Amino acid sequence: MDRRIQYTKKVIQESLMDLLEEKDITKVTVMELCQRADINRATFYRYYIDIFDLLEHMEEDFVSAYQNSYKDFNIKNKGLYDYVYSLLQACYDNKRFVKILFQTKRGLSVLNELLEDAYIRCKEKWEHDIPDVEEQKEEFATVYMFNGTLGIVHYWIQRDFDKSIPEIAEEVKTLCYYGVNKYIYGK
Repeated sequence: MDRRIQYTKKVIQESLMDLLEEKDITKVTVMELCQRADINRATFYRYYIDIFDLLEHMEEDFVSAYQNSYKDFNIKNKGLYDYVYSLLQACYDNKRFVKILFQTKRGLSVLNELLEDAYIRCKEKWEHDIPDVEEQKEEFATVYMFNGTLGIVHYWIQRDFDKSIPEIAEEVKTLCYYGVNKYIYGK
């Protein structure tokens, strides 16, 4: 992609994030965004249909960058901690955007999309490690793990990334591997 186009899109995206830090997405207009980005409306419409389309493109770019960063990741060889760590790192590296996603109520759906592949890989690992595992048991465990992980990551983001990535990754791993009783009671 041409560097001028990349620059223009970056300015548009940064301007949208500036505006979303000030107001709800439903209150942001294309004209206001163009003024903030110092571009004309035709330039905006060359790349995006509307404000929501712009945000969707930003979400897709974020998800795609994350998925590309771990496409060769093998959960069988590395494990849950490494996978969660990479997710947390992606959120932290894009802290401003991730916080805005949660303000627009789209954060959980984006995180869910990021974890979908992990969900599938985890089930494959269990099927490999324990071939005779009960299908419903496997499904319950996987749903529990990934919904719990979503909740913890969401909580971490709401608390403005108040703990380190290794601390949160370890918390998730401990809860997933040992369950709540093991986690709470230490037994």
